[in-house]
Amino acid sequence: TWSHVLIGQTQDDILTTRVGTAAADLILACDPMVAVSGETMARMREGRTHVALNSHGSPTAAFVKNANWENPQHACAAQLEKLVGEGGLGVFDADAAARALMGDTIFINPMILGYAWQQGWIPLAHETLARAIELNGVAVKANLAAFEWGRQAAARPQAFEAYLARVSGQPGGGAQVIEFRHRETVDSLVARRVEFLTGYQDAAYARAYQAFVERVREVENRVVPGKSSLAEAAARYLFKLMAYKDEYEVARLQADPAFLARIQSMFEGEMGKDYQLHYHLAPPLTAERNAKGELQKKEYGPRMLTGFRWLAKLKGLRGGALDFFGRSEERRTERELIAQYRASLEEVLGALTPENHATAVDIARVPEQIKGYGHVKERNLKAARARWDELMQAFRKPAAGERVAA
Repeated sequence: TWSHVLIGQTQDDILTTRVGTAAADLILACDPMVAVSGETMARMREGRTHVALNSHGSPTAAFVKNANWENPQHACAAQLEKLVGEGGLGVFDADAAARALMGDTIFINPMILGYAWQQGWIPLAHETLARAIELNGVAVKANLAAFEWGRQAAARPQAFEAYLARVSGQPGGGAQVIEFRHRETVDSLVARRVEFLTGYQDAAYARAYQAFVERVREVENRVVPGKSSLAEAAARYLFKLMAYKDEYEVARLQADPAFLARIQSMFEGEMGKDYQLHYHLAPPLTAERNAKGELQKKEYGPRMLTGFRWLAKLKGLRGGALDFFGRSEERRTERELIAQYRASLEEVLGALTPENHATAVDIARVPEQIKGYGHVKERNLKAARARWDELMQAFRKPAAGERVAA
């Protein structure tokens, strides 16, 4: 559910790979429900632990059974404050901020990081964290911007909230909406993802993705000329489902020469001689489970890189009869989701009207809720399926033009 990060002056100062009981100095809590889990709270201690909390909570399956269900993020904050003390907790809605200021909730993590750094809870220089983001080489400018927005949320909370209300068009904040960056076109969205999927699997896999998105765009343009939100959602979330991170993809990313070169640039000496890489993995077919049935990560040594290089070459087996890893329930579910999503959108396209277009877009965006890996993803998938079913039922009604309340 979360990662352990240890910081020391030298490698010798770090004597373990995990944060012990009541030994956490900082919790970057992007999900309030995970933050108040027993395993996470066991790491906290008043007077030592600080928590940077994203106050936005993801819906769970409970809201389907209870129409008056309320997300318990406020209760989560109160519980954390009771544990770490008033001075140990910092709270802001990173989800809303990432959506309004960056256009995507993927930037919640660097925003929370910037918030915690501005509070003085991370013992690293600003230049060090900025350099780490640059070395990561992924959406560098956007991640740096999100980091700086997080700093603003901590340094000027009232001004930040007022500004966020203005740009979000919320009540009390005026109706003006400010555009912070150029909106991606469907063409640019698809082009980047076609390139990725070609590397992920092959050109045929990428073409199948491209052809489906093009079909969505053609129907949307015919039914509601001038709108592209349905095609944009299909481009984003069909890709999300098709690019599920399985064993072959983990191997490809870990063995990527560009990634290894970035690691090399971060350390002195020669990899394998002066320093070594260790991996913490939980393969669904081989990993042990705890008492809750959750997969547990196990440490693998430097030789795993050789295994990654060989496994990456076998990505063509993905989804076929010889795909050993694909036999797990998790991998079967991931493949089934792709077909189910396409089938839902095919149904939507066959009955699309200007009146039900908004609901169609919500259906196309359902995979946004399917976050995480392993048991975290499984939990989020249950909530997403409930929302999916609700939206499809609304779409099929004669008066399906009314958008289902979020």
